[in-house]
Amino acid sequence: MRGRGLVIGVGVVLVGLAAGAAYVTRDASSPSGGEPTLKVAEALGGSAVGTEGYTRALEPRAFRFPGDHGPHPGFRTEWWYWTGNLSTANGHDFGYQLTLFRNALAPEDKQRTSEWGTRQVYMGHLALSDIGAGRFHAFERFSRGTLGLAGAQAEPFKVWLEGWSAEAVGEGTGSMRLTAQGEGVSLSLVLEPGKPPVLQGDRGLSQKGPERGNASYYYSLTRMPTRGQVTVDGRAHEVTGQSWMDREWSTSALSGDQVGWDWFALQLSDGSELMYYQLRQRDGTADPLSAGTFVPAQGEPVRLSRDDVRLEVGDTWKSPSGATYPARWKLSVPSQRLTLDITPAQTNQELSVSVRYWEGSVRFTGSTGGVPVEGRGYVELTGYGDSPRRVH
Repeated sequence: MRGRGLVIGVGVVLVGLAAGAAYVTRDASSPSGGEPTLKVAEALGGSAVGTEGYTRALEPRAFRFPGDHGPHPGFRTEWWYWTGNLSTANGHDFGYQLTLFRNALAPEDKQRTSEWGTRQVYMGHLALSDIGAGRFHAFERFSRGTLGLAGAQAEPFKVWLEGWSAEAVGEGTGSMRLTAQGEGVSLSLVLEPGKPPVLQGDRGLSQKGPERGNASYYYSLTRMPTRGQVTVDGRAHEVTGQSWMDREWSTSALSGDQVGWDWFALQLSDGSELMYYQLRQRDGTADPLSAGTFVPAQGEPVRLSRDDVRLEVGDTWKSPSGATYPARWKLSVPSQRLTLDITPAQTNQELSVSVRYWEGSVRFTGSTGGVPVEGRGYVELTGYGDSPRRVH
């Protein structure tokens, strides 16, 4: 489950409808921008938006690439998620997140007389952690899926939202180009396919709650060699590094006792990767459906259950918003003889957008099978210190 897209996808519908606008940009790096409007549990509760008439993820399916990079309009929500850690030749580090969401307002097209009419709303989040300078930039954008403002297609692959886009580079190469910009910040990156897609959960079916159909289809590209340019305040930086792509589509919601999640995507120096999400229940315990995947440098991915992973919080950070987040973790997978000590590359990586959450670059050291390892990754934290507020 890359469940994070769910909360924000539902927020697209509610905020987009409330705004009634074709296009909105919010700079969350400014003090007055992007105050959250919803709690995670409210946005993802089963009654937040009706699900009747939409396709549901009921059983494993056959995945086809590159076709499944494209849209799945029968489902209420889907998202394309990229995170990565990049460096310049002289060691200036950046972390980035680019997310594009599609959310349906209705399960089927209705007759409309206006060319502006559409049942699709798109939203994007762009965040840049300028680790070398200790700064964080975040932006949010909405648009209707009509008149070329926003949309998605399978072949050639492209998903776009105004000037933000991800698209195939070259026929059959599997490479992608990401382009996005906000005030004083821009990205232009090329991502190579790296390892083959990893199907999360049961052959790509990721169960989110005990109810039948409360699930998504979910796959990841866990190690994508990346090169390109990051521009901050007019200064261009040539960068290289590694990215991670999550792809998910769903008609689903959090179950009643689930309030948020902690999600980890980690790239180890030995060529392996680890994805783990811990769903948090109202009483603070880990939901039984918490799960993940260990991807060895060579060989088949290994599914992980809640009981396979031990996660301990070692420190916290209180943001200017008043929310308190975990800020250091010890994560271990005994079956893989893996133990990691994880810390944020910088603490101030909170996105104050339609639904407030923390998503940021992390560093870690540890060991696997008694051999030292280190690496970089991304962590997402939702449902901490939620409070309903106005959107300006």
